[in-house]
Amino acid sequence: MKAEARMVDVGAKPATARRALARGSLRMSGPAFARLKAGTLPKGDPFPLAQAAGLAAAKRASEAIPLCHPLPLDQVRVWLEADAALPGAHALCEARATAKTGVEMEALSGVSGALLSLWDCVKAVDPALEISGIHLVIKEGGKSGVWTNPASRRAPVRRAKPARPWGRAAVVTVSDRCSRGKAADLSGPAAAAGLRAMGLRTGKPVVVPDAREEIEMAIRRRAASADVVLLTGGTGLGPRDVTPEAVAAVCDRLVPGIGEALRAAGAGSTPLAVLSRSVAGQLGRSVVVALPGSRGGVADGLAVLAALLPHAVHVARGGDHP
Repeated sequence: MKAEARMVDVGAKPATARRALARGSLRMSGPAFARLKAGTLPKGDPFPLAQAAGLAAAKRASEAIPLCHPLPLDQVRVWLEADAALPGAHALCEARATAKTGVEMEALSGVSGALLSLWDCVKAVDPALEISGIHLVIKEGGKSGVWTNPASRRAPVRRAKPARPWGRAAVVTVSDRCSRGKAADLSGPAAAAGLRAMGLRTGKPVVVPDAREEIEMAIRRRAASADVVLLTGGTGLGPRDVTPEAVAAVCDRLVPGIGEALRAAGAGSTPLAVLSRSVAGQLGRSVVVALPGSRGGVADGLAVLAALLPHAVHVARGGDHP
């Protein structure tokens, strides 16, 4: 009798820091590559969309791969590099977790999701696309320590280059406990790192208590010089969760679709996401967005905002719609 497929039991293994980096490529025609570089594809700039798709695919790897363990990811980074020599683009995904098993499948899923999203954006001008070379570059953690793909040793993969700055952002963490020094601010730095990865310049997050007046003041001050004001915390149903009320009070107008998109994306991770009161609005030329106060909520939110913020900021500055 053949053995039945089963998930490996990792219960007795210690949780250790894990990291994996994967890479793959999408080849296209010369004319399609020219339109990619010029930003004239029918669906617009595909790279932010591909990044968001890669992040989502990495987070949901266990849903698509039956024997893959669901992992509490610490970080996922996805980036793309145009390459005229292909011609086409390379997608890379780095996943990190403190877990009992590795994050290789998450990194590989992230690359696959990014490349498929890129394919979807290019297919209208070139149906003869080709995805190739999806492979693991390096993995770290566990008993095996560090393993590097022999092929990648001969052709090292570049680290992610910081995106070219296209705007300025400010992060506000709303938390009574963090403002009193009784808890470390984890969501604010995660939000700032995600915004920098998108190409927004941002400094150290400011922390304010769950007090509507102080939240409103923090938004007004930062909106005076920032294209994006991102708040984390205070979006739940608790008696002191007043961030949405503060955003609504100071903004010139609300943008309901962003809040709806954030809840829809979060529902893929937990059904409780529908209880979040994430909200967004516009104050002058600044886009204001309130995310939940957890790192998971911030990660879900950034995956959505990566595809929305560049255009939202462009229009808020007075730019035209495509």
